[in-house]
Amino acid sequence: MIIADGQTVDLATESGAMRTHLFAPQAPGRYPGLILYSEIFQVTGPIRRSAAMMAGHGFVVAVPEVYHEFEPPGTVLAYTSEGSARGNGLKVAKELRHYDSDTQACIAYLTGAPNCTGRIGAMGMCLGGHLAFRAARSKAIRAAACLYPTDLHKKSLGKGLADDSLERCQEIAGELLMIFGRQDPHIPVEGRRAIYQALSDAQRHFEWHEFNAAHAFLRDEGNRYNPSLALISYQLCVELFRRTLGDGDQR
Repeated sequence: MIIADGQTVDLATESGAMRTHLFAPQAPGRYPGLILYSEIFQVTGPIRRSAAMMAGHGFVVAVPEVYHEFEPPGTVLAYTSEGSARGNGLKVAKELRHYDSDTQACIAYLTGAPNCTGRIGAMGMCLGGHLAFRAARSKAIRAAACLYPTDLHKKSLGKGLADDSLERCQEIAGELLMIFGRQDPHIPVEGRRAIYQALSDAQRHFEWHEFNAAHAFLRDEGNRYNPSLALISYQLCVELFRRTLGDGDQR
């Protein structure tokens, strides 16, 4: 589907206004909604292209700036050692509850958006994969796609380095799609085993994929990009969300 020109909206949250980037089909009608969470670098070119990819398959996609408390609206961190250091620093400077309140602001927006059916899913990569997993605890999130979710097995998201995302996975009611790269040093085999075991013990409804790929293999910049596996991953995500969220009533 042809998508509309990208727009932004500033959503009110507990920790201030949050610039949120919107991607949606151009054709009139209502479509299922997706919250797409970025990596630690915020809304970069690759993240925008991922959002456009999903919007082109018939979803209203909202991409929040995860570090809105700390950076001016529109800030994009570079894929450099300096950008990585800044993003990783902010990841653990932010209050854990503010990640959750940001999610609630996105849910409220999509629920009330005139071009959205109100059926909502979550998707994310790296930090965003963890945030999508955490968002799935909300009853409003019918499905979540978590691509190489970092810090989930270490319980080290947010200020204090003591998140409860994995230990509260029994609260997830919707379906999960978990995607990992076996050569990802941020989520070693022991970490993947811990996540799998927790979901299995909690008897959650989840699908699990491990590819021979590095961290950030979906990112279409840099030498870790794997276009074949990225395409497979997008197809898995589209199938998940079409099946769980429906097609909407587009005309």
